[in-house]
Amino acid sequence: MPDPTAPQAAPSAPPTPPVPLAALLAREELGLRLVAGAPEPDGADSVRIQWVHTSEMADPYPYLLGGELLLTAGVLLEDPEMYAARVVEAGGAAIGFGVAPVYDTVPEALVAACERHRLPLLEVPPQTPFTAIARAVWGLMAQARLREVRRVSEAQQGLAGAAARPDPVPAVLQQLASRLGGWAVLLAPDGSALHVAGRAPTREAREALGRLARVVSPEPEDQEPAEEAATPPAVRAAAARTEPGTPGAARRAPSSATDTVGETHLAAYALGGGEGLVLGVAAEGREPGGHTVAGVAVVLLSLLTAPHRGADASGRTTALVRLLLGGTPAEVARDLGPGPWTVVHGTRPGQPDRIAASALGAALGSTLVDTDGETVRVLLSGDRRVEAQPGWTLGVSAPATAEELGTADTAAARALRRAEANRVPLARQREAGLGELVAPDEAAVHARTLLAPVAGSPALTETLRVWLSLHGSWDRTAVALGVHRNTVRQRIARCGSLLGADLDDADVRMELWFALRYS
Repeated sequence: MPDPTAPQAAPSAPPTPPVPLAALLAREELGLRLVAGAPEPDGADSVRIQWVHTSEMADPYPYLLGGELLLTAGVLLEDPEMYAARVVEAGGAAIGFGVAPVYDTVPEALVAACERHRLPLLEVPPQTPFTAIARAVWGLMAQARLREVRRVSEAQQGLAGAAARPDPVPAVLQQLASRLGGWAVLLAPDGSALHVAGRAPTREAREALGRLARVVSPEPEDQEPAEEAATPPAVRAAAARTEPGTPGAARRAPSSATDTVGETHLAAYALGGGEGLVLGVAAEGREPGGHTVAGVAVVLLSLLTAPHRGADASGRTTALVRLLLGGTPAEVARDLGPGPWTVVHGTRPGQPDRIAASALGAALGSTLVDTDGETVRVLLSGDRRVEAQPGWTLGVSAPATAEELGTADTAAARALRRAEANRVPLARQREAGLGELVAPDEAAVHARTLLAPVAGSPALTETLRVWLSLHGSWDRTAVALGVHRNTVRQRIARCGSLLGADLDDADVRMELWFALRYS
């Protein structure tokens, strides 16, 4: 059983939009009735359901992620006050109480407890099975997801068409403001508005948006923003930390920041291209897909406002064309540039599409982006430090020359697998260590000889590699490879048998790990 007192990792948001509780109550065939805990001032309209979970435990806290409609018949309901308090503490959205077969009516003590905690409590009639409620929620989510996909698709087409106009930047801003039903502004590094579109919000909201723009714009470490004291603590906490170095070094900033002023939702996005421009958005409501629509605009505006392509950029384009036409990296390295180059591999919940991939590239400051539908690869020029990106899991290579890009790509993929296995947002390529003391050709010969019994099975070789990198953890290896842990056990046992080695021996593990690095 999970320890409720232990620190819990923040759960990932579901891939579908949440469902308003009011939409579920409107399904007459379910017969649900709200008996307590309607929040003010919007009532059931303000409650959002992200999951449905059924539990008959006396304390449901360890089994909740937050945002659930918790369904129960009260089999072990001993302390209604504690029960309601624990659901609220876990972030549960509402309780659905089945009045059969344990209780004939919803217990008055539970009604009173939910009323005190402002926790919505639904009465589920005997003729309504819990599975019907879950099916209704998933159906509403699917409808909301379809509407969101259509909205994003239409917005993408509109923004792309605006970008093709003779005056593209104002056209893109106007299209964005129209799609979000709000105000869009392109801000210069000094905070002045270069282009605006839509209905302007209040002065207070505009000032707050200016503070958000400074959050996503790097500033010298020794220059304190004049309005620092006026910046909300939550916004100040979102600002990136300064890397150790000399005074005046640029502090690292997040790629986006959000805030709310009254009923107006604000967002600021740093544009790629190195010009220090910021896109600001103000809207009265948060429609599903709004952040994705803004991300499309960020990519387009980053491309439209980037500096003119010089000889260096033209050379890189030439190099890429040669690669596409069958050239080798060694042949085009001179045109591509000496580097350094950094390779980043990224994944996120659900399959990243082209829009998401481009948004990641824009956040990292690069237009060299590729995706196979599961993993996004970004190629960064210059010696820059990659930071974690919200919603993404990243693996980052060490800086490399153009000739070393193949090795860097492999290193980034391995770093990504390590990040996924450890459930951290970012992992970097590890230093080479003692391996540099051995000649690569000699190490390769030794590796081929030692690993020959398993060389014909990529599944065994990769499982052994990941298992050793994760210190023999069955569960973490299973997560990294996407297989059952019993499969990992079987493969490792097979490796031990074929290699004739005791894989519990630390010396054997060290030698195999060394060999795998050169295989």
